[in-house]
Amino acid sequence: MTSSVPWTDRLSAGTEAVREDVVRWYRSTREGKAYVPHMIWGTLQTEAYATVVLGQVVDFLGIPNDVPAGVAMRMRRQRVLYDGEHHYDVVLGEQALYTNIGGPDVMRDQIERLLRELDLASLTLGILPSTARVDLFPVHGFNIYGDGDGGRAHVELVSSSVDVTEQSELALYGKAFAALSSAASYGGAAEGLLRKAHSFWADASLRG
Repeated sequence: MTSSVPWTDRLSAGTEAVREDVVRWYRSTREGKAYVPHMIWGTLQTEAYATVVLGQVVDFLGIPNDVPAGVAMRMRRQRVLYDGEHHYDVVLGEQALYTNIGGPDVMRDQIERLLRELDLASLTLGILPSTARVDLFPVHGFNIYGDGDGGRAHVELVSSSVDVTEQSELALYGKAFAALSSAASYGGAAEGLLRKAHSFWADASLRG
């Protein structure tokens, strides 16, 4: 089954309530996957980066402005990375390292955080190079929470959020993630891509 909820309905009271839902998803999912082609995965965002993103959401959708509360909830969600009970397999598109969220200083600090977290036991972080050959047509970002019955794929569109629970569709999301992760760079190669992006933003800070 696929269910869609308009953002203007889901966020009608602000960003904090939906963040509470996401925290519950993450706490109940021992093994999760995420493909995020154009921005940093929310559970690895710095506070400054998250503040800019949620501020843009508030402005775009015209919802109540509770950005500080929404950011605080997003920071709570990140505790799953350090509790020793969860593992997340994440693939970021290389473009995510260069999409300008908040300016050079915010981006430089964000890349530094990714470098610090690269060896977390709870995290397998891959970077999909912009020139990588992938055995899959270009697809939108998605999260996979759990496997089998009770699992879901979550997709965020401009106007709504979509949850996919049909098993045959979930299997396709798993297949897509396998293709993306097989083309991604990990370990030292991922670190090299991160350091390249860090140098770009550090130079931009000096120029700016």
